[in-house]
Amino acid sequence: MNFRSKDVHGAEIAWFAPLCNGDDRFLGHHDPQFKSNWSNTSNVVLKADKLGFKNILCPSSYQVGQDTMTFASAVAPLTKNINLLAAIRCGEVHPPMLGRAIATLDHILEGRLTINIISSNLPGENLSSESRYQRSREVIEILKQGWTQDHIQFEGEFYKIKLDNTAPVKTYQQNGGPLLYFGGYSPSGVELCAEHCDVYLMWPETEERLSELMRNMSNKARNYNRAVDFGLRVHVIVRQTENEAKIAAKSLMKYIDEDKGTEIRGRALDSASLGVARQSEMRSKSDLDGFVEDHLWTGIGRARSGCGAALVGNPDQIVEKIDRYMDLGIRAFIFSGYPHANECELFGKYVLPRLKNVSLSIIQGRRPDSTPDSPLGIGMRT
Repeated sequence: MNFRSKDVHGAEIAWFAPLCNGDDRFLGHHDPQFKSNWSNTSNVVLKADKLGFKNILCPSSYQVGQDTMTFASAVAPLTKNINLLAAIRCGEVHPPMLGRAIATLDHILEGRLTINIISSNLPGENLSSESRYQRSREVIEILKQGWTQDHIQFEGEFYKIKLDNTAPVKTYQQNGGPLLYFGGYSPSGVELCAEHCDVYLMWPETEERLSELMRNMSNKARNYNRAVDFGLRVHVIVRQTENEAKIAAKSLMKYIDEDKGTEIRGRALDSASLGVARQSEMRSKSDLDGFVEDHLWTGIGRARSGCGAALVGNPDQIVEKIDRYMDLGIRAFIFSGYPHANECELFGKYVLPRLKNVSLSIIQGRRPDSTPDSPLGIGMRT
């Protein structure tokens, strides 16, 4: 298997900023104290920054929560070291204006910006998978022209643009701008990532199934003379003992029954996607306690449309599982837990200090003031 950071002994450890009003102590039982607002969500970001996480996903939703780019711009000057992984929905903003906004935010962060490419339908749309990913391809190509050239000239299915680009809209980061993180399972999505993106994000599945996805993506990227890195988006419940972690997992779901879970999963725009179907398939293969393999618990997917499994265990078990993923070739992790601030602290206390924590944007040479062996890039295992 070929992946970009295969010689890196470590991984980028990231957390999740609950912008989309999905934070709670119990799933399916919303407590207003965890509402998505500036105070709550910025607290999670600043906590993750202080604890030493290298990146944090700032997601996007049309239904609830806060605007991703506005939030990221406001919280950026308050952070010290952490990267922001800002989600953008291709087609929502005219590409040259989107490129200008991203470049501005990249300068505010002095290169600590990464981008999560989303290709979903906009509200009221019903584009095919092929069309959605073609639109994203065009957006990415226009963004890269704007960040690296003095003229945008593009003619495609969705956009026809001819624009002088001599104004200061170049990104702070060099070598092509911010790293592009991408998640998608359809053939069109895999092809897009192989051609243009830097980190292929997967939802949790068995190690065997993850390896299959990674081999397929490696082969596709090789067709473009490229290699991508691999990432895993997964929840985590870590406690001092395995029994305490399992009790916490069970408690999280105390208000969920079959009807409630079905209703929650059906709210999301991606509820009919191939990725969600794969999560459901994995859940159907789990044991009576919801575990599909050691320490990978699928119960959380009963109340979520997307990422539907969590690592559950004591610190040694969680570290061992993460090490196994790194041995597979995974070099980026986006963790989350409920409530996000509490679980962030527990992970930061029990697990994070034991991992070799890197910043992929530094490893890939995107930051002009850093090198792979910079202290900003490497956190040592203890």
